[in-house]
Amino acid sequence: MSSDADPDEPSRSSTVGLVAGVFLLSTAAGAYEIAPASVLPLVRESLGIGATAAGWLVSVMYLTAVVASVPVGIALDRVSVRRAVAAAGVALLIAGAWGWAAAVAGAYWWLFASRMLGGLCYVIVWNAGANLAGQAVEPDVRATAVGLFTASAPVGFTLGQFGSPLLAEPFGWPATLPAFAAIAAVGVGVFLLATRNRRLAVETGQPDRAEFAALFTDRAAWTLCTLSFLGFSLYLFLNSWLPSYLTEGLGVSLAAGGALTAVFPAVGVVSRTGGGVLSDRLFGGARRPVAVLSFVVAAPAIAGFVVFSAVPVVVALIVVSGFAVQLALGLLYTYVAEVVAPAVRTTAVSMLTSVGLFGAFAAPIAGGAVIERAGYLPAFGLAAALGALGAVIAWRAPTSETPTGG
Repeated sequence: MSSDADPDEPSRSSTVGLVAGVFLLSTAAGAYEIAPASVLPLVRESLGIGATAAGWLVSVMYLTAVVASVPVGIALDRVSVRRAVAAAGVALLIAGAWGWAAAVAGAYWWLFASRMLGGLCYVIVWNAGANLAGQAVEPDVRATAVGLFTASAPVGFTLGQFGSPLLAEPFGWPATLPAFAAIAAVGVGVFLLATRNRRLAVETGQPDRAEFAALFTDRAAWTLCTLSFLGFSLYLFLNSWLPSYLTEGLGVSLAAGGALTAVFPAVGVVSRTGGGVLSDRLFGGARRPVAVLSFVVAAPAIAGFVVFSAVPVVVALIVVSGFAVQLALGLLYTYVAEVVAPAVRTTAVSMLTSVGLFGAFAAPIAGGAVIERAGYLPAFGLAAALGALGAVIAWRAPTSETPTGG
């Protein structure tokens, strides 16, 4: 994607505004996405549903993103990205209002449908934002910009986890849905203002069938998709089951367990941006060393949950594992765009998103099954093994080629 309507180079303020706009949109979508998770007892009571049905109000957004991500990527390679992002922001506002009305009325399936719309909005903003952030800056800071954009996910998660109970107490839990979605209005405004003199489009024209076929059989792309699957699996497994482990396994109070778990996504604000900075500055634009470092550190940190039970040590493990697991998650979006043909970059990012979010969708469910049958420690051990597998795959990952032109 590039600016092709205005012959002049975009101003720094325009670039900052573009990245800030998609960051705010992604933050809004992330907070909206996770909002029901921290108030599930209230959700179950007001709708008269069980734990599984309540859990699906979060999981359905991941499942929608998994199914829609590649078609969305193909569309974004062919349509006006500016209009698509703006439309997704407006649709997220509609999803928030629709969800509030459905929740107040006790209409579970209408609420479920509104969450599906929210999932579609999320994947449009995420795929487009990852590409736009990378294309808006010079190649030597591309990974830094994309890493900064992907930090919007932990910002949104942290906001949703902390903010939902605070909003639910005076206004009722349904108010969390439009409240967090409303942030998208600011994001859309900033994005449109920053891009008003630019037409965001595909860099090299529409990809043909041969280029699509080559992408879906590209070993390098699938290697990075596998790393995305493993990384997001670890991220959501720990996000989902650390609170219960801290409460049931270590005797930490529910409130303290939730607060400690919130540290896990929160450190991603630093590590997702830091992964890009390390790649751009320390490793001269090489992406593979950061991917290897991420899994090499994550695997023993997660294994530490099996070995140590002292709360201070566990808190340290939460910080280290949260930092390590997220170190490469943002970088992979830059990485995959550099190992595929330029015409299919958006589709490649969408494929990475789809495979990664499938891991995010499946890991909490699979982890729950292991915990139910064997307990927490075997589940953490299996997660550590996945981290070690990721280190091996990252070591064999392709070498990216960082462009030297703008």
